[in-house]
Amino acid sequence: MTTANMVKTPNTVSKANTRMLVEAGLAIAIAYVLHFVVLFQMPQGGSVNAANMVPLFIFALRWGGKAGMLTGAVYGLVAFLLGFKFSLHPLSIILDYIVGFGALGVAGFFGDSRPAAIIGSFTGCTLRWLSSVISGAVVFASYAPAGQNPWVYSIVYNATYMIPEMLINGLVIVLFYTQIMKGINSVTK
Repeated sequence: MTTANMVKTPNTVSKANTRMLVEAGLAIAIAYVLHFVVLFQMPQGGSVNAANMVPLFIFALRWGGKAGMLTGAVYGLVAFLLGFKFSLHPLSIILDYIVGFGALGVAGFFGDSRPAAIIGSFTGCTLRWLSSVISGAVVFASYAPAGQNPWVYSIVYNATYMIPEMLINGLVIVLFYTQIMKGINSVTK
């Protein structure tokens, strides 16, 4: 039984809410553990990790965009609080962590089919990249080489790690989405 097919009685609503909270916690924890598998790290922040966004995408696809965005934002806050800080500027914290990872949850607005998962994860990664581009152009403009437009610098800098991130996470979604969802649905019956 998928979450959308559950009959809405007070008991099932309570069970669904509990299940959603547990899955959100698990998605955040698994994503945070996967972020420690760093393939490469950029000098002013940003890294390519081992598909650490996939648990957040799967959660969003199962529970919808609103819950996915909230869970992504909480993950971003956890990643900021527990991780190495490249900047303590409030705008960087908001855009790179809370809004950036929260944007991954938009994948949940696309539905829960394999094609929707692919489009949703691509859209979520693109929105995260745009959030980082804005942060980079505003907060990290001083890192741009002399004479280079900070927006161009930020677009290129953030693309160097976000494009590989998008490809890795997208590849995992393409290859394993059906098996992941079958496994989750067989456990939640």
